[in-house]
Amino acid sequence: MDQIDTNPGIPLRALQKQLQKDFEVGISIDKVFGAKAIATKTVEGAYTKQYEILRDYVLELQATNVDTTVKIDVYSEQNPSNPTRRFKRIYICLGPLKKGFKAGLRDLLGFDENKSSWVWFLQCLGEDLDLGSNSNFTFITDRQKGLIPTIAQLFPCAEHRYYLRHIHQNMRVKWKLKEYKDHLWRCATATTVPEFEHCMKEFSNYDKEACEWLRKIPPKHWARSHFTGRAISDILLNNLCEVFNSKIIKGGDKPIIGCLEYIRQYLMKRICNVMKVMDKAKGPLTPTATTILDANKSHASHYIARWNGGEKYQVTGAWQDQHVVDVRNNTCTCRKWELIGIPCKHAIATLNEMTKNSEDVGDIYKWVKKVYWLDTWKNAYSYKVEPIKGRIMWPKSLCPTTLIPPIHHKQIGRPTKKRNKSEDEKLSQSQRGSQSQTGTHGVSQEEGCKVGPDGVQKLTRKYVSVTCVKCKNKGHNSRTCKGQGGGS
Repeated sequence: MDQIDTNPGIPLRALQKQLQKDFEVGISIDKVFGAKAIATKTVEGAYTKQYEILRDYVLELQATNVDTTVKIDVYSEQNPSNPTRRFKRIYICLGPLKKGFKAGLRDLLGFDENKSSWVWFLQCLGEDLDLGSNSNFTFITDRQKGLIPTIAQLFPCAEHRYYLRHIHQNMRVKWKLKEYKDHLWRCATATTVPEFEHCMKEFSNYDKEACEWLRKIPPKHWARSHFTGRAISDILLNNLCEVFNSKIIKGGDKPIIGCLEYIRQYLMKRICNVMKVMDKAKGPLTPTATTILDANKSHASHYIARWNGGEKYQVTGAWQDQHVVDVRNNTCTCRKWELIGIPCKHAIATLNEMTKNSEDVGDIYKWVKKVYWLDTWKNAYSYKVEPIKGRIMWPKSLCPTTLIPPIHHKQIGRPTKKRNKSEDEKLSQSQRGSQSQTGTHGVSQEEGCKVGPDGVQKLTRKYVSVTCVKCKNKGHNSRTCKGQGGGS
């Protein structure tokens, strides 16, 4: 029991050795498996029991984390006098995270889950984040059919972006023999409309049918050239959601309170990790913003800015790279300043010219949106997720009905615990670059070498001749062995 409590993920073999050492008796691995299952159930609490005390957990959560919103939805009951209610779904928005999100000054949310009731969820979320029908918010999703009309219905003024990786996957399914990643990425990352149209023309020359299919998706959902600057982000991928999902995947197979606690404790740890990074940060901006601004400063030295006598400057560089910077509105015709809120190389060249003309432009970081200021970052993470007491000390709910688990529909086959990953996510940047090169043992991937999840290249079974353990001949295994011969 103690081993499971302190280390729930302890391997069976390690647990077997520990038990045999403590009790000086031989224990089979099957008994260890059963004992671990019983101990895990005792430590985490019975599946049904956790639904019975779920309301008590909610009271403790709201008492320790002020301004936390929790909504429990149950299935309708024909008999109102029935003492039980069947659990349907739960919505939780921790008060500290709600305040921290608002303090972060970035109105951007990503969704990467498969929900059947988006209307209910988004209504709850809208109430917590003070989102109205006229809110200029930005959502980024994977184009799920239920999400598109829901966002359009609840937040008609919101900007709705689509994950570029999802569009690429759809293209690969439709045209299996062609690779569209490079063409799609160039079109999506173009920041101006003329640049976008030029990339689309190149795409059409490569594959006209695929380009026409892509044009049916409005570019305002997936191309930077058509994004507004309200989100202060030019994000195209769903990495922010995938990282979070990968961290909480181990909590998915726990009972409901165990699952919720796993997520809450991860969020506590996450805030502490970010605080350590902030303590090491130098300068007035976040580390990422500092890196971008320093790179733009370096490139700005190759540009010449000319004043028009008003609020605009013409900035010229090599290879006909010429843009107009509007100092009053903090915009540049390259649109990078407008999209991410950090002065581009053309804007910095303009600020340098203004300084030469004895104009007081102040510190350059003040031209960066406040969302990138280190003080803003610290303010967003100043709200801490509070720890809670043990189960025996939770307040008791006065609700007259008792929650019972939802009806369980057992799926065919062994349940999966690993999160499904996209093809792009499976391979790192370096692995993708060497995908067609020779492997570590001199065997190219075309000859049967694949990259495993740990980044190590391995041989596929497709090119391996199996050997029967019964007759020692090749070409079949022991299950299909009928005494037949095979190649030696």
